[in-house]
Amino acid sequence: MAHGIKALVFDVFGTLVDWRGSIIREGEAWGRERGLTVDWAGFADAWRGAYHPSMNRVRKGERPWANIDTLHRESLEALLPKFGLEGMSEADKDHWNRVWHRLDPWPDTVPGMLALKPRMILAPMSNGNVALLLNMARRAGMPFDTILSAELVRHYKPDPETYQQAPQFLGLKPSEILMTAAHNSDLVAASRQGLRTAFFPRHEYGPHQVRDFKAEHDFDFVATDLIDLARQLGTI
Repeated sequence: MAHGIKALVFDVFGTLVDWRGSIIREGEAWGRERGLTVDWAGFADAWRGAYHPSMNRVRKGERPWANIDTLHRESLEALLPKFGLEGMSEADKDHWNRVWHRLDPWPDTVPGMLALKPRMILAPMSNGNVALLLNMARRAGMPFDTILSAELVRHYKPDPETYQQAPQFLGLKPSEILMTAAHNSDLVAASRQGLRTAFFPRHEYGPHQVRDFKAEHDFDFVATDLIDLARQLGTI
């Protein structure tokens, strides 16, 4: 195997999929059909802004375990009045909450994964729940071999247990697994559990991005995108 690596595990939101652009595009189409004018960019940013605080309440034991679909729905309920959408039907709320199951991949994501797949095990290493990740992957054509999710160990990143599931479930040494992400902090946490690390940048927050423009630590691989990483690993 290339560089002794047998599996790649991926952060998903921001690294493999464009959550912000996907939500804006779907919102604009949905709003046009209903004659609604909504700040969809602000909506996407605010919804994502609730992501880490909601998970941290679980991580700190301030509330019982809840998966990301549940946390997203709670955040959505709080968000709707701020954007003039308090009259949204229950059916529309359910549909909107599953927008996270329908996120579009970045242009290099699927080609890069297809180049890696013949020689590597591929799996998400995500805070997303299993159904969300499975539905997203099937829709986008992301060829995962299995699903690794915070839901399986009931710990959210950066808790150690989330990263430890990779060698546990894949039956590999931590050094045989490459954690791949566009977030410096995610990779630092993974490296503490013995996983190898690969960084490439994404502009996931659009004009509001303030970090992760470049690798800020001594990671094993630094690439421009997933196709470049596949080249560095010798699969292209």
